[in-house]
Amino acid sequence: MRPFYPGGDYERFDYSGGAVVVDNPPFSILSKICTFYRTEQIPFFLFAPYLTIFSSTSRNGAHMIVTDSTIEYANGAQVNTSFVTSFGDDLIRTAPDLANAIDETVKRVRKEQRRHPPKYAYPRELLTVSRLGKIGKQVEFRVKASDVAFTRALDSQKAVKKAIYGGGYLLSEAKAAELKAAELKAAELKAAELKAAELKAAEDVTIWPLSENEKRIIGKLG
Repeated sequence: MRPFYPGGDYERFDYSGGAVVVDNPPFSILSKICTFYRTEQIPFFLFAPYLTIFSSTSRNGAHMIVTDSTIEYANGAQVNTSFVTSFGDDLIRTAPDLANAIDETVKRVRKEQRRHPPKYAYPRELLTVSRLGKIGKQVEFRVKASDVAFTRALDSQKAVKKAIYGGGYLLSEAKAAELKAAELKAAELKAAELKAAELKAAEDVTIWPLSENEKRIIGKLG
């Protein structure tokens, strides 16, 4: 059953006949909803917020399935989602089969919804604006008029009525080698920038230690 809809009242919904609730409830009252279903002994499997799933359901006996699935809802919002349920024996668990099935479904739907442009590979002697865009933040690259010749399509493209999107320039052999070297240098600089960002992120981590009281609690668990 799906009792959560505009104008609906889940507390007065008819759950007779062995109903099981499988729905996307309002996250703001998720704890109250789970408590109601547990009290009324109505089985459920509900969408839940990923990051706050512990605080949303920690005191009402619901079982938590952590999947971190990015789901796009009818209003266009993309929300990292997990699930809570009355089924199972574990308080908290992961579910790789479910998480991967959701991801594969999302990828398939998105692929069906948008048309992918064709992918082309050009010779290194052809300069396109996208090649410069990929190195423009790391490397300075200059071209003189004597080094290039403008073209809207390669001869191999003209035979099948294709063209270079936005046009391109044929490069001299020397300039093509220079551009290739610039692309390699840009890739190295990008990798170094990424490494530096990762190190900076690691330095910014605040480590919260356990108190002696918390250690005693842990020692009594299990």
